[in-house]
Amino acid sequence: MPTRKQAAVTRISVRLTPSLASSLKKEVSARRTSESTVVREALENYFERQLPEENCYDAFVRLGLAGTAKGLPRDLSTNEKYFEGFGE
Repeated sequence: MPTRKQAAVTRISVRLTPSLASSLKKEVSARRTSESTVVREALENYFERQLPEENCYDAFVRLGLAGTAKGLPRDLSTNEKYFEGFGE
């Protein structure tokens, strides 16, 4: 019975610099595993470290734009009176 990692896999080709190829070969030898396993784990680790999808508020904070609108009520986003008719 195939394991989860063996089921539904896609093959790709990757060209490596001599330095990367040497590092990969050393890692494969040290861990006694396959090149595919090392590359797959490296890609999984890379994508896990990526920033999660951010919402508009997080993007505005990251860009330094949150709270920069002038002349608006301080409670604009929390006071229900400003939501009357919103989305209609």
